[in-house]
Amino acid sequence: MGFRVIQGGRAPEGPSGLLVEGAAEVVTMAGGPRSGTALNDPAAIVAPGGEPRDPAAPAVACWDGRVLAVGPRDELLPALEGSGYPLERFARLDAAGGTVTPGLVDPHTHLLFGGSREAELVLRQRGAGYLEILAAGGGILSTVEATRGASKEALLEHGRRWLGEMLSHGTTTVEAKSGYGLDLPTELRLLEVAHQLGEEGPIDVLPTWLGAHAVPPEFRTRPDGTEAYVRYLLEEQLPGVAAQGRARFADVFCEGGVFTPDQSRRILSEAARLGLQPRLHADELAPSGGAELAVELGALSADHLAAPSAEGSEALAHAASDGHPVVAVLLPATTWFLMHDHYAPARTLVDRGVPIALATDFNPGTSPTASLPLVMTVACLTLKLSPSEALAACTVNSAAALGLAEEVGSLEAGRSADLVIWGVPNHRQIPYWPGAALVRTVVKRGRVVFERPPA
Repeated sequence: MGFRVIQGGRAPEGPSGLLVEGAAEVVTMAGGPRSGTALNDPAAIVAPGGEPRDPAAPAVACWDGRVLAVGPRDELLPALEGSGYPLERFARLDAAGGTVTPGLVDPHTHLLFGGSREAELVLRQRGAGYLEILAAGGGILSTVEATRGASKEALLEHGRRWLGEMLSHGTTTVEAKSGYGLDLPTELRLLEVAHQLGEEGPIDVLPTWLGAHAVPPEFRTRPDGTEAYVRYLLEEQLPGVAAQGRARFADVFCEGGVFTPDQSRRILSEAARLGLQPRLHADELAPSGGAELAVELGALSADHLAAPSAEGSEALAHAASDGHPVVAVLLPATTWFLMHDHYAPARTLVDRGVPIALATDFNPGTSPTASLPLVMTVACLTLKLSPSEALAACTVNSAAALGLAEEVGSLEAGRSADLVIWGVPNHRQIPYWPGAALVRTVVKRGRVVFERPPA
């Protein structure tokens, strides 16, 4: 058999288990992050003849919040008992002919903000560009104004609302950026709220400092505004963020008209010195040198990549072949919502062996969606990913983009028991029904945390 049971279940007392059975298909994503042709391998276990009541249909056993084993039910149950796990200690969860996958991981969100920016949709329809709206004080800057005025309680309420929405779409782990404060007090408040939301659960929330998201209004009137703001980030904001200890990652919007590669390098190098792992907004609107910089710095990920240079794509491919991959986190819903016609070169990156992930880029202006399944649909239609590739990019590879591939993103022995039961008979149907409410049940660390009421 291809599964193993974790030893150590012989104690008569202790935590109970969970047994998920009756699935037509269990997608494990076992074997680690994927690239190249392996991206198309979901490592799925399918019920013989598609019949979930077959004794050899796949089942998932969980214990104490961890995956024990995945395998055919008629082999898994005896193996559990033989390893000292009494079957009567397992609660039973019926997948009812659906598909079981790992919990989805969203590695790029701007979860916390004040206000909204629906007026920008009409501006873009009339031809206004992203940087044009930003230069006029809209875009990020309008959200900064609203966010600075938002209390901690208001931000917590907002975060709980949208995390609940994400959970209903199967997301169990998210990254949450600051970046809508741009001053130290607001940035610290955003990071503290993200941390508190993660403590509350059930979704794990990983805070990222994004003080270098834009140049705030108070610096824009200065002739050396951008450089003065970079000095402020280095000398005041980053030390304060590091002292607070909530942020796990640091990010910079490396783009023409925002922060140059040299400025981004200085900020991320200092952040790394202070213990924050580097990530990067790279080459979203035009080639900016962001992909190359991500490789140079050994960043966990380079995000957006709608317009990388040939040199940037080559750098990512070389890093992957050299055994030091930088995950390319693609955000197709952003490109779609901005009404741009140049999408990230996903097929080229896959063909070159670069591991790719998908994320919502959830934010109030350019990607107001909390649904990773919708992002999978957009990725299949615009990036030409297969459904299997899109699912890998939302699970095991997105976990790798957060440095969590040994913890979440796959259903393997020892991993966190985060899983989703979908109301479709195979994973290929998840992106096939755009906007449909397909999630039946979400399990986080072996505990049911969401169940959709029967229709």
